[in-house]
Amino acid sequence: MDDLEPHMSKDTFEYHRGKHHRAYVDNLNKQIDGTERDDMSLDDVVLVTYNKGGPLPAFNNAAQAWNHEFFLESMKPGGGGKASGELLHLIERDFGSFDRFVQEFKSAAATQFGSGWAWLVSTPYN
Repeated sequence: MDDLEPHMSKDTFEYHRGKHHRAYVDNLNKQIDGTERDDMSLDDVVLVTYNKGGPLPAFNNAAQAWNHEFFLESMKPGGGGKASGELLHLIERDFGSFDRFVQEFKSAAATQFGSGWAWLVSTPYN
């Protein structure tokens, strides 16, 4: 994935995919092997193992695997930059400006304990 440079080096991408993501998937598979969760999708494992924030190893590994999959699948050459269209409209409505959103998004990730995952999400009710 040299195409992601200068934002992410090929080595960094491969490290996330080959080491972090692989370890979470392998550990989760060991934890759910032979259980009713063994045939579930990753999304379903995340949902059924969530314990209102309680420390469940299967949830931790499932959530980290999901975060890595979402992150890695979202990467694309030439991606990023300022949002446009309806997304930009909603960002400006809710954050005041795109620059303010970027500040708050970076702050959310930087102050998140652990891996620092931060996602922008929307519901149809907004």
